[in-house]
Amino acid sequence: MSDQIIITPYFLDSPVPELTALAKGDALIHRFDTLAGQNQQQRMSVLHKALAQTVAKSVQAGRRPVSIAGDCCTTIGVLAGLQWAGLSPTLIWFDAHGDFNTWETTPSGFLGGMPLAMLVGRGEQTMPRAVKLAPQPEDRVIITDARDLDPGEREALAASRVHHLSDVIDLLQIDLPAGPLYVHFDTDVLDPTAAPAQNYPASGGPTAEELSAVFRRLAQTSRVAAISMSTWNPALDADGRTRTVCMNLLRSLF
Repeated sequence: MSDQIIITPYFLDSPVPELTALAKGDALIHRFDTLAGQNQQQRMSVLHKALAQTVAKSVQAGRRPVSIAGDCCTTIGVLAGLQWAGLSPTLIWFDAHGDFNTWETTPSGFLGGMPLAMLVGRGEQTMPRAVKLAPQPEDRVIITDARDLDPGEREALAASRVHHLSDVIDLLQIDLPAGPLYVHFDTDVLDPTAAPAQNYPASGGPTAEELSAVFRRLAQTSRVAAISMSTWNPALDADGRTRTVCMNLLRSLF
């Protein structure tokens, strides 16, 4: 299976033009002169709709979509596109944070802390509805390591049917679910000493070597149907070290 790289060079609805430098070969770039919409969620939904369409077309053409974007909310478009193409994958989510907040639990009101909750049908549903996303069953979600959780988010995650693995290395030991896998990689899951150019660094986390071993195990299943990566902040990556580490890890999933 060949990979279709899809780059959405935005953080939420703000352009991150530096991400276009990651485009190689036949990579596609979703870029708009302006994002139409009266509020942030409407503007972000323009991106998610375009991404969902490209993901669906890629799957239907026998290619594996690999989404690269500046935030985790773009997973809404990726998962919708997989559903449009008839796939019902298990979602494996790598992140230092839970992204499981709702308006009732968030201390900041930050939309980027809510996408996994949105994907399973919790809390804010404006953006999932915009792409006609059916909620992902909670028992078909694995999140790791999610070491930095807000108090209400921690309670919600613990009470959910989402499988929370606190150590990514556990994925080397457990039996993986049958069927297609959708792997989401937020680069801040790494120990900040390995990939420091992050907007929201959290101490601890796996080394690049540990995460690479897990990614290779997933790749060896030959069942990874889609990949998405939420990137580092290019403005903080003066020496390019974080980019190099994260892109090498992404390639280990191929």
